[in-house]
Amino acid sequence: MELLPEKTVERLSQYRRSLQRVLDEGETHIYSHEIAKLLHITPVQVRRDIMLIGHSGTLRKGYDINNLILLIGQIIDCSHDQKAAVVGTGKLGQALLNYLSASSTKVHISAVFDNNPDKIGKTFSGVVCYSIDKLTEILKRDKISIAILTVPPQHAKQIKEILLSAGILGIINYTPVSLNVDGAFLEEYDVITSLEKVAYFAKPRHAALL
Repeated sequence: MELLPEKTVERLSQYRRSLQRVLDEGETHIYSHEIAKLLHITPVQVRRDIMLIGHSGTLRKGYDINNLILLIGQIIDCSHDQKAAVVGTGKLGQALLNYLSASSTKVHISAVFDNNPDKIGKTFSGVVCYSIDKLTEILKRDKISIAILTVPPQHAKQIKEILLSAGILGIINYTPVSLNVDGAFLEEYDVITSLEKVAYFAKPRHAALL
């Protein structure tokens, strides 16, 4: 199968989590318009995404929830365990660790890194913190393929280069510094930009136009 569009992969991940909640509530089947309502998108978009991964429902019952969850997993999950590391254990890094450790994601956070001597050797959400000086060594030793970057902005580019040289294949960048990455997939989240965008549209004169 060819690579799916990024937005499709995002929606498939959201479908799976929403479907799991519905399954946990005792439902066995669901229609596209019901999935669409859960995610505030159109039924047409739902059907298009699900057809793209080779699945179809029935007019009488819709989609078999369990089968659809399993199929989405086969499509978006890796065939072997994928490991990730959090680089930077400030408040944001620790918050992400707490959140991810309680989630059902198939990606395992297996290491965290920091340059603060008081944090090295300690455990955060069940994960050992290593010195940033051991970044390359641990990434290669543990076959970690994903890095979550939460370091101070002045260190972002330097750490990125180390990550790439260590064989990292995917980076989630939470720093405000936009990174240029070759040979790996990059996802960037700028919290300040998101906040200012929401603040703009939340102005009373703008909100009235929404």
